[in-house]
Amino acid sequence: MGEHANGMSIGRVAELTGMSVHALRFFEREGLFLREIPRSAGGQRVYVQADVDWLALCDRLRASGMPIATIRKFADLVRSGPGNEPDRLALLREHERAVEAKMADLHACLDVIHAKVVTYEQHVRNGTAAGVWAPTSAPAPSDAVQSS
Repeated sequence: MGEHANGMSIGRVAELTGMSVHALRFFEREGLFLREIPRSAGGQRVYVQADVDWLALCDRLRASGMPIATIRKFADLVRSGPGNEPDRLALLREHERAVEAKMADLHACLDVIHAKVVTYEQHVRNGTAAGVWAPTSAPAPSDAVQSS
């Protein structure tokens, strides 16, 4: 079960990629595969290892924030064959820059969160955590300067 004479079933591919059967069907409907997925005599989709490898790349691109439309454009370029490598490279470079910018934003967020963690650890350790950013109708003047 899961293996066809010349490939893998959708269930096996879902197992190998960690993607749901629904997601695999979505990828097919959206034209994200590099080839039309053939069917067995019984009508079941038959995948090969190259499909699994492509899905792994698409999954990473999607997880890193690449829109489906851009993945489709990349797939279209790859399907078109040799000669458009500069276009593929430009698309990947643009996404790389977007991911780097997102990572920079996340690092800035992490810096703020880490500073709060350090502050709260100090308050907990010193027994001064009670009332740190406690909800009140109006902060007392001394509370306004507290670094919480």
